[in-house]
Amino acid sequence: MAKFLKLIKNEDGATAIEYGLIAALIAVAAIAAMGSVGTKLGTTFNNVAAKL
Repeated sequence: MAKFLKLIKNEDGATAIEYGLIAALIAVAAIAAMGSVGTKLGTTFNNVAAKL
């Protein structure tokens, strides 16, 4: 019973999962932002190439 109570009080795993979820959210936001910037950058380079 003491081991079970110790397991319930242990929050290390929950903290690791929370950090993992935060990292995943940041990665998704970064990928979305980079995709948008990449598209705009490609359009800009195409405009410059056309004018040259």
